[in-house]
Amino acid sequence: MRRLRGLASASLGGKLVLILTGVGLVGSIAITLLLAAIITPSFNRLEDNAVTAHVERTRAALDEFASKVETAVRDYGDWNASYAYMANPTRAFEEESFSTLAMQNLSVNGMAYVRNDGSVVIARWLDLASGNDTPAMKVALLDRIGQVDLAQVVDGEGSGSFYLRFGDSIAAVGVARVRRSDGTGAPRGFVLMARTISSEQLSTLLQVEARVRLDSDLAAVAITPRDGRLDIAVPIHGPGGETVASAGYAVPRDMTLLGQRVLLLAAIGTTLLMLVVLIVLRKVIGRLVLRPLKRVERHMGVVRQSGTLGLLQENPRHDEIGSLVTSFNSMLRQLKDLREQLEVQSFKLGRSESAVAVMHNVRNALNPISTIMSQGMGGAGAADPAMVERALSELAREDIPAARRQKLVAFLAAAQESVAGERAERERQLKLGREALHNVLEIIGKQQEAAHERPQLETCDISDIVAQNATIARYSSECSIAFSFPSMPHWVMGNRVILSQVVGNLLGNAVEAISATGRDSGSIAVSVTEQDEQVRVVIRDDGDGFDPEDAPTLFQRGFSTRKHKSGGLGLHWCANSMVAMEGKLDLISEGKGRGARAVLTLKAATGMRKDDAELAA
Repeated sequence: MRRLRGLASASLGGKLVLILTGVGLVGSIAITLLLAAIITPSFNRLEDNAVTAHVERTRAALDEFASKVETAVRDYGDWNASYAYMANPTRAFEEESFSTLAMQNLSVNGMAYVRNDGSVVIARWLDLASGNDTPAMKVALLDRIGQVDLAQVVDGEGSGSFYLRFGDSIAAVGVARVRRSDGTGAPRGFVLMARTISSEQLSTLLQVEARVRLDSDLAAVAITPRDGRLDIAVPIHGPGGETVASAGYAVPRDMTLLGQRVLLLAAIGTTLLMLVVLIVLRKVIGRLVLRPLKRVERHMGVVRQSGTLGLLQENPRHDEIGSLVTSFNSMLRQLKDLREQLEVQSFKLGRSESAVAVMHNVRNALNPISTIMSQGMGGAGAADPAMVERALSELAREDIPAARRQKLVAFLAAAQESVAGERAERERQLKLGREALHNVLEIIGKQQEAAHERPQLETCDISDIVAQNATIARYSSECSIAFSFPSMPHWVMGNRVILSQVVGNLLGNAVEAISATGRDSGSIAVSVTEQDEQVRVVIRDDGDGFDPEDAPTLFQRGFSTRKHKSGGLGLHWCANSMVAMEGKLDLISEGKGRGARAVLTLKAATGMRKDDAELAA
């Protein structure tokens, strides 16, 4: 657990994993609770409906069982023979209507004729299976008949039914008034039939395994939940509505089990879906966030190891990562500019052998200052002073309308803002000039420092050096120069400051060569090739060029093709500097007016891995 916490505290990916895991757990629990709140009550209602249907079906079966007995006894009640028998009981009627065969055909266990005063004319209880009389049950029948008000049981149609307990048995009892067949005549008594109902008969009626319970303390339907089933007990009512027994059976809790399975499957499915979503989110976050951040970290490592402030190349993105890369590259540009200023300020002239070479470098450094000052002096004023003075004089008058006064105030505010902008621009140009002059003073002051010291070689990106000096060279002339140079990094072994001065001198010479043609525009193309552990840099211009036979004399001290110059050891110093860095410099031209090529040959930096170089770029 501590190791996991340590990983989470040190890694953003670990924190995201923990956060996503927590969100997934909370989401799964919340969804499970929501599903439980929806599914469980629904299936509980279905189960309640099913239980209600079972109870209603039980009551209907019991009522139907009793109504059949009532139907049979009504036939005996509305019968002329029964009406005559109650007035004059005869042996013949008893042998015919109370015979074993007659009771078996009616499927009744007990029969009795009762007068209106409650006296019993005849009663019999028969065991239908064996066909024998059961005296004990007959006694129980006579006893229970005396306890029931038969006149209250029968309804307006002259018959009724109810359940009674006879010893250990429960029987459905049907009662009917004894009348003529057409329903006329004063009732002479009651005829009663009883049919016992067993657990087997109840099971057949309900189509479930049921049994008749002799409990009489059940006031209402009782439902007892069990594991996987429900125990249901439905009361069986007697003639006064009291409970004489109950019908008990068990039904499986299919709806509850189904609801539990549905809830379980829904919870598992939701959890799996949440897990898939979290995995996809982790992959997406890793691809869109963590991987770009890792590339930034790797690039920072390459910058730290190589010391080259190359920009991080990323596909354009309009999100926070893209903003981070843009800010990171802006920081690298600022650091690169600051380091270049620091390198120029601490530049060591090294192998320079005379003051003329120093002055040549100073002249190259002063050219941008001249251009900046010329641009500053040639700029037009921000606002016409006469217009400003006229606006002030009008504004001082009291009879000027308010609309005119507002326009004058807006004009003066715009003029003031323009003057402020011009002043800020001039201050910026003066600051650039001051920095350039500071560089000149540094070059002059440090000319003799370490004159005999061999420059220390390091890994340099020649493409980056060319790009920086091409930007500076644009200020060296009034001509419009089109530059083209490689964008991919090419790593060489050299002294970065000296190599930058050499490239700057060569680009400055190329700009002067283009200006010497009298044209207002030109082009300078730089190409870099790598072969046999060497890097070959070719700087090609479309300037005035030189005669091929003059190539050896170009490197002589003080020689220059410019008629307005005296001396000039720039190329001499450049050639010596290249030799000091274990390289060489060649100048090639096909003749006057056909341009020239400066070829720099340097050692390739073999210690820089290709993937690191691409990442640093």
